[in-house]
This record gives sequence, structure tokens and C-alpha cells, in this order.
Amino acid sequence: MAANQSTLYPISHDDRQRAEEEIRRVQQEVDFDIRDFPIEYLVDKFRDELFYVPNYQREYIWRSVNRCAFIESVVLGLPIPMMFFAEMDDGRHEIVDGAQRMYTLECFMNDDLELANLQKLASLNGFRFSQLPTPQQRKFATKPLRIVILEERTTVELRYELFKRINTHGERARPSEIRKGAFAGPFMDFLAKCARDERFVRLCPISDSLRKRGVATELVLRFFAYSDRYVSFRHDVDNFLNKYAQDNRTTFETKRLSDEFDRMLVFVEKYFPYGFAKTAESRATPRVRFEAIAVGANLALRKNPNLVPRDMSWLKSDKFVIHTTTHASNSLPRLRGRVEYVRDQLLAALP
Repeated sequence: MAANQSTLYPISHDDRQRAEEEIRRVQQEVDFDIRDFPIEYLVDKFRDELFYVPNYQREYIWRSVNRCAFIESVVLGLPIPMMFFAEMDDGRHEIVDGAQRMYTLECFMNDDLELANLQKLASLNGFRFSQLPTPQQRKFATKPLRIVILEERTTVELRYELFKRINTHGERARPSEIRKGAFAGPFMDFLAKCARDERFVRLCPISDSLRKRGVATELVLRFFAYSDRYVSFRHDVDNFLNKYAQDNRTTFETKRLSDEFDRMLVFVEKYFPYGFAKTAESRATPRVRFEAIAVGANLALRKNPNLVPRDMSWLKSDKFVIHTTTHASNSLPRLRGRVEYVRDQLLAALP
């Protein structure tokens, strides 16, 4: 049933014209082709690195249950979500979405995956590829999978949008993983190097699984972005971090950022008993606590590079706890409150 026209927002002829022009403009930025490739061909080209997973992508994180379920879906002939490749200027194709599926296909056809816990094909539990009946091996190898090939001229912005929107067979990409792909370049490489710093790893406990998915790198990005621009932050964290990463993608103050990061870590190691963690036994680092300490310390050190705090008892105060709990996020007043609280406490003299 049509909506009551009187309740609709009035749209003028000019509004429609502007909408039409915007749609056409953005549509022209999307250039792609759809191709069907047999699994054997995909795996062969993956081994030859004609189809490749770029180093900004997350590592192979699918659990065995995900891998086996995916292979079972292929054998059953169920519809498989399309994979997305991007054509590069060297003629190779970057796997934008589908890395986990590609890894799994190669692993299975290489006999490195033993099927287990299958729900529909329980008789195949314990099988590897070479142990399948010969007809099934042939059917598997020749089964076509549909691939969307993004042509070379597709913009970085649209590739980022693609990362956000597509639905994969396994786990969704985190914003940190999406960002690594959309803004790959010298700055993202610099952030990854900082995230591997021995002192940072020691002071900032993060699980291996989250580290593989770029959480450590994102914390480093937050440190630099908030240190430089926190007063202009409003509410949308992803857009704020994206803008900073894009602005610094190829050209940035390497020495200044590196020096500030190192100086902050040395300071935190010296004056904060558990680094960015809550306790000596902590195996995780709360994001808001990291932001408060790292950015607050950096802001204080910018004012006094030779700072020696006289009192650290505020770390146990109720006010600091309030500033660094999960509700204290995603708004300028709260972000500003926590980083400036730490800054001011570090700079304050004893009464």
C-alpha cells in the first residue's frame, strides 16, 4: 500500500536532479567484472601468487570447524558467497574479500585439512582431499566459484565501503582490518611496526587472536590520532580514525611520531606499575584505559618533556575509574575528560 503522500518529506525537481547526478557519478566509479573460476584454477593461481592475499589482511584465523563447514558446503553444492578480487597495476589480483575461503581451499587440496564434525556428510569425517572418491575429487576441483573483479580504477573509498558491506562465510572483518586494506601504505606500515615494539607489547597485553586482527595497530592509531586531534573529535570513531589515516597515508612526520611514541612508552613503563593494564595478571588492555594513559601522558610530556610526576595515587581514585570504564567512550566530553584528567594529574604539583 502506498504511503500517505502528506506524510512524506517534500522532494523538489532540483532535489531529484541532484540525486540522479550523484547516483550516476558514484556508479561510474564502480568498475567490475564477474567471472566464474574452477576451484582448481583458483588454487593454482593462488599458489603462483597471481591471486594473492596482501599483507594488510588478517592472518589465517578460521577455526577448524569453520574450515570444515565451508568444505562441506562446497561438496554439497550449496551457494557460496562471491569473493571479491581487485585488479592491480602489475596484472595480479588482490583478494579483497575471500582470503579465509581461499586459504581453506588451498589447504584442503594440499591434504593439509582433515574433515571433522561435519553435520550433513558425517561419512566424510576423517577424510582428506586425496582420500575422497575420485569422481568427488574431480567435481570439487572443477566446481566454479563466482568472483567479482574490481577493475583497477575503482577508488580507494569504494574499496573501503566494500570491505564494510560484504558478508563473508566466516567472521566479519573488524574496522581495524578494513582500515588496513583501505589505507594501505607507509603510514599503516609504520603503525604496524609500532605495534610490534617490544616495550609496547609488554606494557599493553592483548590476546594473540585480537593482535592478529589488528587491535594493537588500532590502539597505536588511536594514540596518534587523539594526541594530535582529540579536540576536534565528535562521535564517529571510525570516520575520525579513517580521516587521520587517510591524511597521513603516504606523508607524515615519522620522526616526531616515533619519538613521541617511544618517549610515552618509556614514561609509562617507569611510572605506571602495570603499564596500560589494570593489574599485573591482566591479559587484556581496556581501550579507554589505554587512551587515557597513553594520550594523557603524551599531552603532559609535550608540556614538560622532563616530567617527573610527584604523586600517582590518583590511579586508584574513583574518578579515574569512572573516566576509564566502558561507558566513558565515543563523545568529545568523555574522551577529553579522560585524557585531560591524566594529563593534569601528571602535571599537578603536590599541595
